[in-house]
Amino acid sequence: MYRFLLSRRWVGLHLLVLVLIPAFFFLGRWQWGRFEERSADSARITANLAAAPVPLDRLDRTGASVPERDRYRLVTATGRYDPAHELVVRRRTLNSRVGFYVVTPLVTPQGAVLVNRGWVPAGATADAPPQVPAPPTGEVTVTGRLRPAETQDNTGIRNRSGLPSGQILLIDTSRIAEGLPYAVFGGFVELTAQQPQGGPAPELLPPPDVGAGGGLNLAYAVQWWLFIGIAVGGWVLLVRREARDLRTEQASQAVTVRAAR
Repeated sequence: MYRFLLSRRWVGLHLLVLVLIPAFFFLGRWQWGRFEERSADSARITANLAAAPVPLDRLDRTGASVPERDRYRLVTATGRYDPAHELVVRRRTLNSRVGFYVVTPLVTPQGAVLVNRGWVPAGATADAPPQVPAPPTGEVTVTGRLRPAETQDNTGIRNRSGLPSGQILLIDTSRIAEGLPYAVFGGFVELTAQQPQGGPAPELLPPPDVGAGGGLNLAYAVQWWLFIGIAVGGWVLLVRREARDLRTEQASQAVTVRAAR
């Protein structure tokens, strides 16, 4: 009855199912790994955002780099802004509006830290300088989210030369430090508050959206593993249907033979 399973057509189907099962399994494992990675990242960022601020020099130093575990930790620093070396970062959006981030060095006794003071709208043309409110004068204490230096690898933004003076595409602290007269901390600070507040200021950036913590990847993992059941179940149904059709055909042939007698 089941000798049809050895036919060329059915052998091809067997091989296809045998290939799909491990493929679906490993695709599910890959999505599960992404789920675990993103969930851990989401939990770490949430904890860092909720932690009490600490002095910047406890987590970062000049010429260093910010480890992933300290991303978005709240830090404080006290110093004086250096508006003469202020930069604006092109092609940054806030609430679907295109504009610039304003990055101003804050010179402290331990070195200078680049402070992203917030967002301002773009000028009249792509190359026109935006209107940037001046930072407070005198000594200020800033609080903000510690961020690693931006690179092409961790942002997907391709850097290029030939930009208007004072404009950049990436907050790459090591490259920016090459044009500054003082040592610069490895990370930068995304401003959340400062004392004294001063006058008009760029619009502060919202905290990061941690999302569902990889929930979509979990759904994809379950989906791939369900496909294994669908592939096996489909194979079983096809076998049973073929066997049923053969039995029906054989029974019909038997009836025909008896009738002919």
